[in-house]
Amino acid sequence: MPHEGVQLRHGERGSRGAGRAIARMLDPDEGRRGDRPGFRVVKVMGVDPGLMATGFGVLEARPEGVVVVEAGVISTPGGHAVHRIIDAQKPSLLIVEDLYTEYKFPRTAVLMGHARGVIYLAARQLGVAVLALAPSEVKRAVTGNGSAGKGQVQRAVQTLLGLERLPHPSHVADALGLAVTGMARVTGQLPAGRATRGQVLR
Repeated sequence: MPHEGVQLRHGERGSRGAGRAIARMLDPDEGRRGDRPGFRVVKVMGVDPGLMATGFGVLEARPEGVVVVEAGVISTPGGHAVHRIIDAQKPSLLIVEDLYTEYKFPRTAVLMGHARGVIYLAARQLGVAVLALAPSEVKRAVTGNGSAGKGQVQRAVQTLLGLERLPHPSHVADALGLAVTGMARVTGQLPAGRATRGQVLR
């Protein structure tokens, strides 16, 4: 199935499972690798569900900095493409944009709930912990403004990750913003514009 851009491992789901997954990632005695003694490589995947397209972005924290492993847009409806990408990337933690508290059209809310359900199901099947973050929380983390517009988020993500060009479309920028915020939850700090090596943005 077509998608622009492209691993998960067994764990728990929901915020409690995500909390345990984060604790494991911070455990200095578990899963060490990398050039720096005691450094733990962490991979986080952000997913921005949409009705027509779903953005995704995968970040990995390495000794040299945070690297964009892959990012893109899934344009094919259904759960197979989502499942395949998560399985291929095997993130330690999946960050999904939470539903808005209000929708103007109830049908949109139902369809968005279905889109998120497909992602949660794929993560559950592959054993990956999922953490949902509100859009305002992500905007505040990457721009300092919980009401930032899409253009501001795109520019902030570009700067934080040291990207050569603006992440496009906005679904990709939002997914990378989710991954950045999730990575900050795990490592305790935001990336500092050193993510150019290894990046794949299609």
